[in-house]
Amino acid sequence: DHYNRLAKELNSKARSSVPPEWDLAFLNEGTDGFDRYITEMTFCLGFAQANRDRMSEEVRAGIVAAAGEVIFAPAINIHHNYAAKETHFGRELWVHRKGATSARKGQMGIIPGSQGTKSYIVKGKGNTDSFMSCSHGAGRVMGRNEAVRSLDFTDEKKRLDDQGILHSLREKRDLEEAAGAYKNIDTVMLEQAGLVSILTELQPLAVIKGS
Repeated sequence: DHYNRLAKELNSKARSSVPPEWDLAFLNEGTDGFDRYITEMTFCLGFAQANRDRMSEEVRAGIVAAAGEVIFAPAINIHHNYAAKETHFGRELWVHRKGATSARKGQMGIIPGSQGTKSYIVKGKGNTDSFMSCSHGAGRVMGRNEAVRSLDFTDEKKRLDDQGILHSLREKRDLEEAAGAYKNIDTVMLEQAGLVSILTELQPLAVIKGS
């Protein structure tokens, strides 16, 4: 929010042709605001990576404690909502993936579902027209607040119960990421068949949403 507001302010002063309501304001490379944004974004990505690593360690330790020695496949790590300097169409560019992840040829990735829907382990096809990207999930049909207001708690709880999924849905505010707030993940995967190959389809056993 801080850097989005700064970008809008600077774009307004520069009389940018990008309307502020589009939320596509930009920071010019080489300026103080741009440099600080990239530095802080990189720090956040590192912090998120450290969290994922720590959670993975705990999960692996729990599985070994319960099941004995286990051979784990190599970890799949993929960022989303970030900017990176890359070369596309013969030009060096800053690519900002919002709701998207990198899908270079042969790159392993994860496309997660919402509460109670499937997730996918995928391999990128390196589609140049998509800047070698794919979606990060199904994409919303309604925002978090709208989901809480509009979705029927009983219906969404039943959706999980009918699938035998262990869940922590206890009240309306837990519906931020309910399946009803998202597009159909199967349709989305079909429509991006040119971007990734599906390696593994994962069916959820439990949904735990903390607050």
